[in-house]
Amino acid sequence: MSAHLRLLSAAHPLPTPARAPAAASSRRLRLGPPSPPPAASSVRLVGPPRPRLSCAVRCAGAAVARGGAAADGEEEAGAAGIWAQVRDIVVFAGPALGLWICGPLMSLIDTMVIGQTSSLQLAALGPGTVFCDYLLYIFMFLSVATSNMVATSLANKDEELAQHQVSMLLFVALACGIGMFLFTKVFGTQVLTAFTGSGNYEIISSANTYAQIRGFAWPAVIVGLVAQSASLGMKDSWGPLKALAAASVINGVGDIILCSVCGYGIAGAAWATMVSQIVAAFMMMQNLNNKGFRAFSFTIPSAKELLQIFEIAAPVFVTMTSKVAFYALLTYFATSMGAITLAAHQVMINILCMCTVWGEPLSQTAQSFMPELIYGANRDLIKARMLLKSLVIIGAIIGATVGSVGTLVPWLFPRLFTNDQMVVQQMHRILVPYFSVLLVTPSVHCLEGTLLAGRDLRYLSQSMGACFCVGTLLLMLLRNKFGSLPGCWWILVLFQWSRFGSGLQRLVSPAGMLYNENFNQVEYIKAKAT
Repeated sequence: MSAHLRLLSAAHPLPTPARAPAAASSRRLRLGPPSPPPAASSVRLVGPPRPRLSCAVRCAGAAVARGGAAADGEEEAGAAGIWAQVRDIVVFAGPALGLWICGPLMSLIDTMVIGQTSSLQLAALGPGTVFCDYLLYIFMFLSVATSNMVATSLANKDEELAQHQVSMLLFVALACGIGMFLFTKVFGTQVLTAFTGSGNYEIISSANTYAQIRGFAWPAVIVGLVAQSASLGMKDSWGPLKALAAASVINGVGDIILCSVCGYGIAGAAWATMVSQIVAAFMMMQNLNNKGFRAFSFTIPSAKELLQIFEIAAPVFVTMTSKVAFYALLTYFATSMGAITLAAHQVMINILCMCTVWGEPLSQTAQSFMPELIYGANRDLIKARMLLKSLVIIGAIIGATVGSVGTLVPWLFPRLFTNDQMVVQQMHRILVPYFSVLLVTPSVHCLEGTLLAGRDLRYLSQSMGACFCVGTLLLMLLRNKFGSLPGCWWILVLFQWSRFGSGLQRLVSPAGMLYNENFNQVEYIKAKAT
């Protein structure tokens, strides 16, 4: 109906029949002899003349008919376009999911193998992996900056600029990797001592051995992270998946041989992980070469280029730091509620982190596909809105599925995690807020990935900072007055749904990047760091 109205409003007003020719014909008739009046019978037989529709009316009717057919065609094309986008999303996000699973899988392999040899080394593996793996999250801003810049350059059909950006970011990654290697060598023992306590000498010694061996791979790890993000920015998720799958196999086989057969313990696990990370980085670099990029070409960035990286990376760093800090605060407040409550919280937060991995590929999909539609050479905001709709629909399906399965497991099979009935009772008390968090998290990833793709970084960092501040204030009030674990988890629900509402409101705004045709792209691309 709306298409019909638009067509009718666009048509010219219907013209009234011209009078001049009729006057001329009457003058001609008066010149001749008067004609006899028609017979009554003929009048009755012929009857009054039927009014004839003007040409404009007939054209308007035809236009309405064509408009109806066009509207139906547009609806069919829109439905076909959504399904085509869903297919493209699944093809890209399926392998991308493997990228997020490989990391926890490698840590799980280390834990399983070490746990069969020594309880002390298993305890030391905790601070060791925190030092090696969690510090890597500091450099995730390089990952986001790489995929964003490469996707933007390719969307504008500028492959030379994409090559220069890849070379520049690889140099930055190499410099950061060398810096982390030196930091591990100099300050590794002090950091591990502060984390575990000065009285745990044996744990500190084993954890330091693990961290020092894995420290040799820091340059390769961060360079591989940038190479992986560059491939994802080119909409290639299979190449990085093959590299990480090979690394997982090498890590598993190496753990079995070095730890179980040769008896090297935690040092053997560290060597296996370090070698697998170097192999993965080399394979990702080789994958870039196969795409036509000079992966082993490093370029020193200028001050202006460093500022551009900073403008993208700093808000992303604020966003990720706020998110990680809020989860850390949840664990910190749960610590003050006793060992039973902390154990229940630890089990549920670990299951939550494993389940939320399923939404990360949707964020990467938005960052890889949206730049071309938002400000690329073939800009199409209608397709961008369709893509966001497809992502949110898939996110809702994933949230409902993973939320249901992830809730049923601790509800029906809590003995998989603990045999303490008191811990199980505490776990069951937070199942409802736990499900609410899982339900919305994949959709949050879709929305925040779109904001990252559109480089609306200032708003993203400010909204995340506001959610963090409000959530922290509520946690402090709850701790002082109530101090219950379900209360902490309901605040986490508020934190996640606030992120969802903030991102959705920004993206559906008429002045936002997906609706405003006069969107000031330059102003948004040059978003200032928070």
